[in-house]
Amino acid sequence: MPTAEVLSQGDEIVTGQTVDSNAAWLAERLTDLGFTLVRHVGVGDRMPDLVGAFRTIDERADLCVCTGGLGPTDDDLTTAAVAEAFGCPVRLDEEALAQLRARYDRFGRKMAPVNERQAWLPEGCVRLDNDWGTAPGFAVRGSRALFACLPGVPREMRKMFDARVLPLLHEHFSLQPDQLVTLRCVGVGESDLQQALEGWEPANVTVGFRTKLPENHLKLRFSTSAEADHVMAVVEQALDRVGQWVFSVEGAPRPIHGWNTEGGDLATVVGRRLVARQHTLALAESCTGGRISAACTSMPGASAWFLEGLVTYSNAAKVRLLGVPEAVLAEHGAVSEAVARAMAAGVRERSGATWGVSVTGIAGPSGGSEHKPVGTVHLGLVGPSTEAHLALRLPGDRHRVQELSVAAALNLLRQHLA
Repeated sequence: MPTAEVLSQGDEIVTGQTVDSNAAWLAERLTDLGFTLVRHVGVGDRMPDLVGAFRTIDERADLCVCTGGLGPTDDDLTTAAVAEAFGCPVRLDEEALAQLRARYDRFGRKMAPVNERQAWLPEGCVRLDNDWGTAPGFAVRGSRALFACLPGVPREMRKMFDARVLPLLHEHFSLQPDQLVTLRCVGVGESDLQQALEGWEPANVTVGFRTKLPENHLKLRFSTSAEADHVMAVVEQALDRVGQWVFSVEGAPRPIHGWNTEGGDLATVVGRRLVARQHTLALAESCTGGRISAACTSMPGASAWFLEGLVTYSNAAKVRLLGVPEAVLAEHGAVSEAVARAMAAGVRERSGATWGVSVTGIAGPSGGSEHKPVGTVHLGLVGPSTEAHLALRLPGDRHRVQELSVAAALNLLRQHLA
């Protein structure tokens, strides 16, 4: 397998001011394509360090994807560093300049003279056009490695990688990606997931884990030549052990009866099931502040199944908008099973939705008590001939409690749509 490194440029990266999400995304993408990732390298805005990094990587890797340092300011040094490292003079690329000017014209803005610097590229490079921003990228060959230099803006970088870099990789490398099957899980920690697999040692497969809040992923990586029957047998063995937490199986060579193998996150899976049944959903949220509604409406086509979401943060709002009885609030408190059930019933009745789902809890950092500590969350669900409640004690800070609550609410609905 060809080897690859990711080089991230910028003082903001090495000082921790910016989280290097580009490196993580690229590492996963390149691994899935069949590269062996050997290093992530971060270098600040210093020419000698950058030049040294390019030369060193060229001695030991087959590919390097570099992000950042292509802007118009004095600390954007990637182009100059590549030119010095590999002895290729920088030249004005007239086509790149024309594209820059056209982009500014489309937005009715005047291009500052300093932006012209972005059109100066290493001689002999392959220009990588940027249809999503101003800075073009480029690809150059060192003595061994292929270098693909992309902007540091994550959205631009990802679009350019898929549209511009992928064709180059297939042109320069004979890629044989592993077969990857991912079991996407929710409601379980990584350690508990691993514990459920203790003693399970399937042949010819690499087992890995990845946490991506609020999910945990079990990754099963097979060789390119692995037969479909073997892959399916291993996947089914894994499902026997951890299936209670799995909501999506991605990458399986064949459909698996009773399991979602179309992929997607929880909101996508829930949306598919609602559409298939011609059902609709309404939400009543308290501690999550609209995050469940946001997860649902981020899905294309959500208007086919999502009716409305109410953020009823105060007791008065719960009474006025959902019809929660004041006596129930007084007796049980806002964070309780009784109120969660009343919220779900109220939003379902008033919206006319097939399903009403609610969440009320204490996200923290304050507001907890001995009997209801921070992280106490109650979920309610009301549907056709169905009522359910789930009480949770969730760990972590406010953000984590909210994110886990969103996942738990969607998963509760998913389970009742099975």
